[in-house]
Amino acid sequence: MGRTAGRSPEDTRRALLAAAGAAVRARGIHASLDEIARFAGVSKGGLIYHFASKDHLILELARDQLAVFQASLDAAIDPADRAPGRLARAYLRSVLADDEVSARESIGLITQLMTVPAVAALARAEVERIDAELAADGLPEDLLALVVAAADGLSAAPLWGGSAGTPAQRRLIERLVHLTRHPELWAVTAPGE
Repeated sequence: MGRTAGRSPEDTRRALLAAAGAAVRARGIHASLDEIARFAGVSKGGLIYHFASKDHLILELARDQLAVFQASLDAAIDPADRAPGRLARAYLRSVLADDEVSARESIGLITQLMTVPAVAALARAEVERIDAELAADGLPEDLLALVVAAADGLSAAPLWGGSAGTPAQRRLIERLVHLTRHPELWAVTAPGE
């Protein structure tokens, strides 16, 4: 990454967060501040200048990754789409896009960071917020649960060495999007109603 000379404090902070993410991905949550500083190309003192402790750094890294995920979700919202389920469709596009690994990588990194109780609490609050927004988006509750569970399951496949973007997965995504546009089809096929 090189020296931080000539960078603004915010640029240095962003570089340190990126280095912390790389260190945690490579070494796990137990990566030391020394290792993270080495990844960033700065001294440990330079790292501590921006983040007073490892806990502070990890919490800020989690906040950063949650913001990356939210930005991915926001970017996936079709401004022309005003129909119920538009946020669910954006969620599908965000976490399952063939060329969009940032959301998936953010989720994977946050999962590693969740062994820290403050990060787990932060992530739970964010999930509750997103769930509330999805619930207010106008889809039947059980259809929304299916769409989110399918998106979450498919997006996790690469984290376990599975494939992403296979033809079968693309067909499934198309069907899920179709269901969100036509929730009446779900009601017709739902058992026990």
